[in-house]
Amino acid sequence: MNFKRIAAMLLAVVMVFALVACNDTTDETKTPTGGNDTTPATQGNQGGSELAGTYEIKVWCAEKMVDLTTNQIKAFNEKNTDGIVIKATVQNVSEGEAATQMITDVDAGGDLFCFADDQFARLVQAGALSKLGTQASEFVTKNNDAGAVKAATINGEIYAYPMTADNTYFMYYDKTVITDPTSMDKIIADCEAADKQLCFDVGNGWYLASYFFGAGCSSDWSTDKDGHWVVNDTFNSDEGLIAMKGMNKLMSSPKFDSKSNAAEFDNGAAVVVSGTWDSSTAKSILGDKMGVAALPKYTVDGKDYELGSFMGYKLVGVKPQSDAVKAAVLHKLAQYLTDKDAQIERFNTAGWGPSNLEAMKSDAVQNDPVLAAVAAQAQRAVVQNVPDGWWNLAAALSATAKETGDEAALKEALKTYNDGVELLKNLKPGLLFVGAWNGWNNAVVEDTYILSGDGDVLSLTLDVPESDYMGGRIVNNGKWESDKGYAQVTTGKELAKDLGGDNPDNNIVFVEPGTYKITINTANNEITLEKVG
Repeated sequence: MNFKRIAAMLLAVVMVFALVACNDTTDETKTPTGGNDTTPATQGNQGGSELAGTYEIKVWCAEKMVDLTTNQIKAFNEKNTDGIVIKATVQNVSEGEAATQMITDVDAGGDLFCFADDQFARLVQAGALSKLGTQASEFVTKNNDAGAVKAATINGEIYAYPMTADNTYFMYYDKTVITDPTSMDKIIADCEAADKQLCFDVGNGWYLASYFFGAGCSSDWSTDKDGHWVVNDTFNSDEGLIAMKGMNKLMSSPKFDSKSNAAEFDNGAAVVVSGTWDSSTAKSILGDKMGVAALPKYTVDGKDYELGSFMGYKLVGVKPQSDAVKAAVLHKLAQYLTDKDAQIERFNTAGWGPSNLEAMKSDAVQNDPVLAAVAAQAQRAVVQNVPDGWWNLAAALSATAKETGDEAALKEALKTYNDGVELLKNLKPGLLFVGAWNGWNNAVVEDTYILSGDGDVLSLTLDVPESDYMGGRIVNNGKWESDKGYAQVTTGKELAKDLGGDNPDNNIVFVEPGTYKITINTANNEITLEKVG
């Protein structure tokens, strides 16, 4: 018997299990010292690394990036010296949809997936992101813009790899109409004189925030180690009143238009506040007349304020893995897909602005007028980290500012907004039936989706609309952890679909739309379903 060989094999197994056990805290970028049970690589560079092997993975990215991402993974296979071969299925799942699909079924989600940073907190809460180790975190902080690093960080820990730093808004304008793009008052005057529209969707909280940030307000949301909101919101203030007055002045102009789409240049607009996604449309319509600039200053009571903005980022996440070796490979690939060369390729292919510091300094990026406007706007932009419930609160401010410039009414709207913020950051305790019907929002402040009652028996009457997936599960408000779902339905089980092994989250998926009464006995977690309409 070859005892040396047996000892070596046992040591390898022990080391791999050690990596698995420490997956949340160890550094996934280090080469594991244990072996793996994947098929040995048959192509690519054959190094001595114990990462060597063939790995079948699923990658989610935007439709326009599917081909490029596929080619970048092929390049990774050719260039890596660890003997890693990735066999990737690259699927079209947009950055805005990835989080919803991931938290619905983490196990079925992409091993690597691209997502928008405003989905970051809910992905962490759902356990859908693998925390980066020390060296991976150093890779992110050393190579990326500080705002992008902040967008990937929660409670001092980094959970994702920045991929872009360009998701903000600025101003496209017709140079033959606008004489001074730095002043909102002059822009309004030029548009009125030329009978041209000024398009700025301040009815949307994302754009509306520019006035508040410009006046010096904050709305910064983070979570503590227990997942509770830590909030610094100063909209309800003298500065907030300045913002409301500024919006009222804008929306009082007869040439104001709430649309924010570059196609409006074909419909008589001289100004459109939008983002990089509209650059090709603006160029095709305006040609040499196109001007691009950071947002202007606005004037209230004789004082100027520079309009701010939200700044959003696209990030790459790694799904938690039970196999520590595969996890190390995925983190290695994620770094390759977010490093300088890959980001420059995305810029060249689709005009996406890089977050990588070296890529940002490249001549092509520096000389791009659209990204120059992004860089200028970024100097007064705020990392977008507000929760889902915030957007409706902000939109209500715009509605009031459009209706009236009366100071008392504006102050009352700010107070109402602040009351909503207090509710949102202090979520009601209790059980929540979260699902397709409410966009999988597990942070609810109203009673619509909260089960209530006396003692152990709680109930909820719920309208389930028609959708591709009429399902959800009962969770604690603000959290995802729960075992209350289809397996606990004892009465009315015929109203829900039996998904068998395709239901790892124990979701209750209704057979048809309608109005249902859901009752749970919390003493034994037995659930009753009753269709009442």
